[in-house]
Amino acid sequence: MGDTKLQDQMRRIVANFNAGRHDQARLLCEEGLRQTPDEPALNHLLAAVLFAKGEVAKARAHIRASLSIRADNASAHLLAGRIARAAKDFEPALHHFGRAAELAPGVTVLIERARTLDQAGDRSQAYQAWRAVTRADPSSAEAAARLGRILFEDGMPAEAAPLLERAVKGDAPASAWFDLGLVRQDLHDHAAAAAAYRKALEKRPDDAEAAVNLGIALQETGDMDAAIQAYRTAYQKRPATFGTIAMALTSAPHGRLWLNREALKRLLGEPGKV
Repeated sequence: MGDTKLQDQMRRIVANFNAGRHDQARLLCEEGLRQTPDEPALNHLLAAVLFAKGEVAKARAHIRASLSIRADNASAHLLAGRIARAAKDFEPALHHFGRAAELAPGVTVLIERARTLDQAGDRSQAYQAWRAVTRADPSSAEAAARLGRILFEDGMPAEAAPLLERAVKGDAPASAWFDLGLVRQDLHDHAAAAAAYRKALEKRPDDAEAAVNLGIALQETGDMDAAIQAYRTAYQKRPATFGTIAMALTSAPHGRLWLNREALKRLLGEPGKV
């Protein structure tokens, strides 16, 4: 395939991919590879298309084919690392990210490495990797959120709080707001914890755990009516939260005693009812 024709075909593939027309992009890749099966760029593009479609094994075969021909392509190593991580093959993923970092250092590869160590369950290395991300990009909300979560899990809520406060600036995910709620609750700032759980529920309305925690935080502030409403929301979304709700209601300083579990269930409402 001539260079001009190949470039034109790749532009069409990229345009289709970016527009979400993955099937059309795949057909164009396969058409090009029938003519030039050893073309690294087409193998790379097909790997990206297949990965987007969730076909991890096939994507991995094509990115390997691309790297076997053009071994020093940073973006191919980056994609290879993401594909390996999706297959939970963490050691090869880290190898590819390491090679990508050698070829084209930058914050993107640092983030991918940190995500991989996180998913592999290597907490100590993940913590250091996320610290490296914050050094490279102090504004990284994802790094702040992950560092905050790790510090909270390690029993250091005061150190986690400023990181999570930074993480929720802008369009933060529900998970960051939820973690901030946990930290504020641990620091006995229950009103602020309730505000964080409300933000988490705005972004993820089906989060029954956030609704339970909101109820607990509101109960700690003495606002029992609002707490009961939050518990009702949690129970209706997930009836299995009943035990946690019952315990919270009877054990907190501002709780209430319930001698009849069925009466409490009626107050909270059966699933699907307001």
